[in-house]
Amino acid sequence: PADVETISAKGAVIAPGFVDLQLNGCGGVTFTDSITAEALDAMHAANLKSGCTAFLPTLVSTTQANMLAAMCLVSEYRTTRGPAPVLGLHLEGPYISGARKGIHDGAHIRALAPAMRDTLCAYAATTPLMLTLAPECVDWRDIRALADAGVVVSMGHTNATYAEAKRGMLAGARVATHLFNAMSPWQSREPGAVGAVLDSQDIACGIIADGVHSHFASIALVKRLKRNHCFLVTDGTAPVGTDMKEFTFCGQTMQVRDGRCVNADGTLGGSMLTMIEAVRNCVLSVGIPLAESLRMASAYPAAILGQQALVGGIVAGACANLALFSPKTFAMAATVDRGTIHMW
Repeated sequence: PADVETISAKGAVIAPGFVDLQLNGCGGVTFTDSITAEALDAMHAANLKSGCTAFLPTLVSTTQANMLAAMCLVSEYRTTRGPAPVLGLHLEGPYISGARKGIHDGAHIRALAPAMRDTLCAYAATTPLMLTLAPECVDWRDIRALADAGVVVSMGHTNATYAEAKRGMLAGARVATHLFNAMSPWQSREPGAVGAVLDSQDIACGIIADGVHSHFASIALVKRLKRNHCFLVTDGTAPVGTDMKEFTFCGQTMQVRDGRCVNADGTLGGSMLTMIEAVRNCVLSVGIPLAESLRMASAYPAAILGQQALVGGIVAGACANLALFSPKTFAMAATVDRGTIHMW
């Protein structure tokens, strides 16, 4: 229309709002420790400052009661607030390998009970659900049932052999959680889970592009092999967007040291990464073109959840979610959240 409002972007890049499929917390809160609508609100508010407009709150290995509470909360939140910004739920564990648990509390690691499998399958019928599991720890028939029900089964925190990982993929696993991290490595005589993922063209993999969890050269190699099946995640934790230097995660005291989140033993537990920083690192340190880096932060993760008509693109009928930033410094200029403009 002739009288439509126009706003100058002043030379900024205008991209789809970013989509993060693995967010433990940010803005001073950890979702596993605060399964509340207020925590989801705080995470969304912190995300907006880095251009992220849609995310999966991620619950690390915990009690069944907490898992059910998180499932109920996310469903109610989406019912009252709409399908975005909370796209669904990511359950990272507890059906994982104790040998590759990373920062997870080993006391919560357990086998998948048939009743809980059925509960997860039923939940996925109404709410997008990603489940990180170790394929060697879960019967392939259960993986098949989960995948057939619509659960996005992701392999992670796994000590699987190449053959075990391949079996999980054949059963229905189609994503790898934070590739390289907490995962049996690629070696000459045993390719492990990493080798199986790199050898499988259709398996998508999340990458924490902070230069801490994965060397930038490794990310470049993965990108050449996986092409459009490589997407960005932050694995962000409570201190993101704050000046916190200490926080609790997985029942442990964590400290922020030189941009790393570590426990007393130096074990990594999540990251300090934001999505705009991940995009910047991909462009400046990995050498991935800007347009493709943006797809890794928006279109690809949205498609994994089957939410590409809602988020992850600038298309008719989708949420009016945009990230505006400097093409030189990658400093955020503004974020549009469902039509509401936030200037930074």
